Amino acid sequence: MGGLISGSLALLADAAHMLTDAAGVGLALLAAWFASRPATPERTFGYQRSEVLAAVVNALLLFGVAGFVLVEAVRRFTSPPEVATGLMLGVAVVGLVANTISLLVLRGGQQESLNVRGAYLEVLGDLLGSAAVIVAAIVIALTGYTQADPIASALIGLMILPRTWGLLREAVDVLLEATPRGVDLTQVRQHLLDTPGVIDAHDLHAWTITSGLPVLSVHVVVAQDVLADGGGGRVLDSLGVCLAGHFDVEHCTFQLEEPTHQGHEHAHHD
Repeated sequence: MGGLISGSLALLADAAHMLTDAAGVGLALLAAWFASRPATPERTFGYQRSEVLAAVVNALLLFGVAGFVLVEAVRRFTSPPEVATGLMLGVAVVGLVANTISLLVLRGGQQESLNVRGAYLEVLGDLLGSAAVIVAAIVIALTGYTQADPIASALIGLMILPRTWGLLREAVDVLLEATPRGVDLTQVRQHLLDTPGVIDAHDLHAWTITSGLPVLSVHVVVAQDVLADGGGGRVLDSLGVCLAGHFDVEHCTFQLEEPTHQGHEHAHHD
């Protein structure tokens, strides 16, 4: 409302961004509740990817806001309207205070959850946007340079884009079951092969269920004499300790195979 009354696109952009963030935070809370629901026979990992879906929705909303702001900023730069700087400044200061409080609340959990990180980044963008509006209001009040308003608006739009793209890319990587960042499968395979009794490893896959839950599965070929001697349990223990000590993987599934079993595999990946 303040943006419409004052005629400031920068304030309107900041308000639209904050409204999107409020919706994003609400969606994040709903997704977190869904993610906490227990697993079922139909959904064996539960609803943990609800948080990832919420992050995708948040990113798409932010792209929409950024696109609108940038297009409108270009239009207003050539013919900027009159701006009520007093109202513009007052509303921006209130927004700055509110965003600072929200940022402090979200800061603790933003490293643990992609969902919370998305909300944290949105609020951080709001805070920077409010600061840009304050600077623009002061410049207009002191110099009468009304183009400061669309310039601040464009800055807000440009601030939204990089972090939104990063959030969307990370969420899409999870949905496409890409190898988690920081996990080098070549090194993982070498560590597996260095385990006593292991002679080969194939069908090695690593992916992420949701933020903070990377998982791995692999077929491990174990020497015949080790298996015959009942050493499969020792090999499993060694593999688990090895991966836990060298890689950030929350859950591992190992399929132990005899050397002769590889001929029964329809296909395998090196």
